[in-house]
Amino acid sequence: MTDVSLPRVATDLHTNDQARRRLNARYRTEFLFQALGLGSLMVAAGFLVIFLTTIVSQAIPAFTQNYLKLNVELKREDLNPQNASGAALGQAIGAANFDALVNGGLRSYFPSLTDRTSRRALGNIISSGAPSILRREVVANPAWLGTTQSVYVPLDDNADLYLKGQTTQTSVAPGQGELGVSGTSGTVQLSSTVTNFQPVLAAIKAQLTQVVSRLDRDLAGRLRVIAGQERDVAALERAVLAAPASDRERAQQRLEAEQRQLAASRNEAQQLRERIAGLNARIAGADRSEALDNTISSYFVRINGGVIKLTQVQSANATGEVILPPSSTNVAKAGDWQIVTIAQPESNRRINDREIIYLDSLKERGLVERRISREFFFGGASREAEIAGVWVAIVGSFLTLFITLAISFPIGVAAAIYLEEFAPKNRITEIIEVNINNLAAVPSIIYGLLGLAVFLNVFGLPRSAPVVGGLVLALMTLPIIIIASRAAIRAVPPSVKEAALGVGASHQQAVFHHVLPLAMPGILTGTILGMAHALGETAPLLMIGMVAFVVDSPAGLADAATLLPVQIFMWADFPEQAFQNKTAAAIVVLLVFLICMNAAAVFLRKKFERRW
Repeated sequence: MTDVSLPRVATDLHTNDQARRRLNARYRTEFLFQALGLGSLMVAAGFLVIFLTTIVSQAIPAFTQNYLKLNVELKREDLNPQNASGAALGQAIGAANFDALVNGGLRSYFPSLTDRTSRRALGNIISSGAPSILRREVVANPAWLGTTQSVYVPLDDNADLYLKGQTTQTSVAPGQGELGVSGTSGTVQLSSTVTNFQPVLAAIKAQLTQVVSRLDRDLAGRLRVIAGQERDVAALERAVLAAPASDRERAQQRLEAEQRQLAASRNEAQQLRERIAGLNARIAGADRSEALDNTISSYFVRINGGVIKLTQVQSANATGEVILPPSSTNVAKAGDWQIVTIAQPESNRRINDREIIYLDSLKERGLVERRISREFFFGGASREAEIAGVWVAIVGSFLTLFITLAISFPIGVAAAIYLEEFAPKNRITEIIEVNINNLAAVPSIIYGLLGLAVFLNVFGLPRSAPVVGGLVLALMTLPIIIIASRAAIRAVPPSVKEAALGVGASHQQAVFHHVLPLAMPGILTGTILGMAHALGETAPLLMIGMVAFVVDSPAGLADAATLLPVQIFMWADFPEQAFQNKTAAAIVVLLVFLICMNAAAVFLRKKFERRW
């Protein structure tokens, strides 16, 4: 027997330098891939955290509301002068003057305020909807007639934002020496034994210096613009001289327009120079005396239970206007009086100094409470931010989704069963399947245009009604449900249907008694995800006019309604800070609803999922 010699295998094939370099390069590539994947995940998580943090931080103030406790005397002769009873009693109470009751209860806290300016500022701190809220409470409790009741009414949105610290910051500094006041009303003189007001003068000087610095930058920019305009005017002057006679009139008109713009810019620059010169003069004299206006921080003195707004300040003396009258003109000892500073100038905020002083006084007396905002959770649309809520939008969303589910689920599941189990495999069914897949990718606004053209213009259905919104969203959700249902039916093993057919079941019985029950968890999961997608849509609803200003909850499917996404869209267009907070809060409510729907889909999939 001849011995066969085997080829020699190189023992250093995977251990030489070249192999080690290849191995190290592979390890580096794998590490780089893992690092990129981890980095992408961290970036995505970071953006998500930033988004949620921003939304939640802006939404938190909207979930609470500051309420003022009003002691209202409900006289029977004012609310029910005809001694009505039954249904007529509610009508009599509803026709009463609740504005006077609210104003009377509010003014009882400040009986010394008799002038119109003070009373107007006092009335501005409570919501304009307070009389309606009081009317609703009294109508619901007719036994209150003839009694005095304590009712909590919401504050105005600007007052509420101030108490939440979103408008300006207020600081209090104790007085160091004795302080005397010359009177208890009108314009009074304040005199101190030490230079208590020197820090105020220094703060004013610093603020004026910042304003001058900003104006200097504005002036420099304006001068650059003027230089460019002067070059343009010079070029136009040369063009006018060189232009032919036919074009000279048109060139002259352009030149005159540029000259007018140049003159206006020079005038603005001169005004800036004059303002800067005036401020520099104020800064130069701020160490001795300074007149206060609404372009700088506001300063007050609390003394003998009253509040005085400073209008003229010197190092040891001041002149001021009484906002809340002091109880006496006695000299206040050191520590018994304070200097209050409101950092934001009055011209830059929507709440004035008087309103702030009245609010602080009411809060110190324990008459203002911060509670969960019942108006936000149970209110409807309103132009007043403090009484606007999402309840009407939530009801409208539920009614619209009910219509959407009632139409899209049975039609979508039936279409999926037919296409997957009963439809013949020919060119027509292939075209239908391709179109269904394409419809799932159609922009949602196209469905809005379809609803506008068909449901509103052809069938004449009511605008901004849940029935129309439900029909449009059902059309948009149908492709998603059909695709998800077909995938769930296809995931059922063929052996299940074959076994049913083998024991004598018909094709229809095998599908409806065996395949469909096993596919139902996947169908429900796809349906819930489709409904969640429909809930977040705004464009098709805007196209069919679901932007109605709805105050009360819709009583039927044909009544005017709005949805959460549309409510968010409408609030985001309002400039008030309170509405921006409400917008963020409504987004949080919508996100919670969507998370619950997605969690339900995950629960159904985990609970009823079958392993094959």
